[in-house]
Amino acid sequence: MTAQTLDLKGLKCPLPALRLRKALANAERGARLYVTVTDPMAVIDIPHALNETGDRLIEETRNDEVIAFLVEKA
Repeated sequence: MTAQTLDLKGLKCPLPALRLRKALANAERGARLYVTVTDPMAVIDIPHALNETGDRLIEETRNDEVIAFLVEKA
């Protein structure tokens, strides 16, 4: 299954987590989202948001200033 890309680079807290929540609310169960951010607070906010929604963080990677999350809709 191909992951949909959600480019949230340049957005500051809490916008990346809020935009991810909105995208997940509109996604089908099992859908995967590849989310890219530059806000360092996202490493706290995104896992916290997923914990609240029950969706799953599959992978988190960092490359220079870009943080990427692979997320699956529960």
